Amino acid sequence: MATVLTTVLLLSWGGVVTSIGAGMAFPDWPTSLGSYNLLNPVEGWWQVPAYLAEHGHRLIASLVGMLTVILAAWTWWEDPRAWMRKLGLGAVALVVVQGILGGLRVLWVSLDLAMVHACVAQLFFAVLVAMTLFVTDTWRHRNGVLSDSDAAGRLRTWSYAAAVVIYLQIVLGAMLRHPGAGMSGGYTALHVTGAFVVVGVVLGVLVIAEKHFDAVPSIRRTAWTLTGAMGLQFALGLASLLLTLYEPAGESGIVAYVVLTVAHLVVGALLFGASVVMALLVSRQNDPTAQHEMTSQSAPEVSEPSLARARS
Repeated sequence: MATVLTTVLLLSWGGVVTSIGAGMAFPDWPTSLGSYNLLNPVEGWWQVPAYLAEHGHRLIASLVGMLTVILAAWTWWEDPRAWMRKLGLGAVALVVVQGILGGLRVLWVSLDLAMVHACVAQLFFAVLVAMTLFVTDTWRHRNGVLSDSDAAGRLRTWSYAAAVVIYLQIVLGAMLRHPGAGMSGGYTALHVTGAFVVVGVVLGVLVIAEKHFDAVPSIRRTAWTLTGAMGLQFALGLASLLLTLYEPAGESGIVAYVVLTVAHLVVGALLFGASVVMALLVSRQNDPTAQHEMTSQSAPEVSEPSLARARS
């Protein structure tokens, strides 16, 4: 959870960098204006907005990388599940790739890599959200596993579709946000259309969950969380679009633009994370072996004298 929250801060900071156009404030990497001093590359750098945005992003990214390595090592040491340990290593590999993408974006002055960097960041966030889910009691104790039924099949289909559609909408948003793609009519129309598709799919998930699985708390809570995030995201997207189209004037308008666009990006990440949680929860199948092991572990130990008395 600590790594997830720090990553949310990193996503927010990255949104600020993009919104104010500070991605090339430091045109070198891994140095910063030729300095290897990570904490203080330039005297008073925190007083220059562009420097604060870009170098602050690098600092938080380094912190996220460190936390991810600690998380992977801790998982390898403590978690008996082999696939979970491999997932921790996968998170480390992904954060390394993400850091390299960010560096190459600067060295090659590539807007295309900037968009790829933004999209991979969301995938990394989804992996961390999944790891957080996998260590909860809900997952470990297999609470709320759906029985095999037509309703469960429909919920799985709609949940998988929601995760895919939301991520595609994030990709379109990255193409729309980064300078160079701009507010072109094609990207804007696709993104707006995608927003309505997301609304429809998420509402489909909610309707099925409420109609058939209202007695399954984990499914019901996640469906409502997904719907709430979708509603907030739709409102933020509409406000950001209107503000962008009418171009904010003055400092207060620019601040409003940055706040709205960053909030839209972050809530989009939370929406994607909620869709990943929903897809993972409904994907679980009934496993008689796991159920037997869980029952055996929860059964109280009975001593030999107690067994003897029971027989008599």
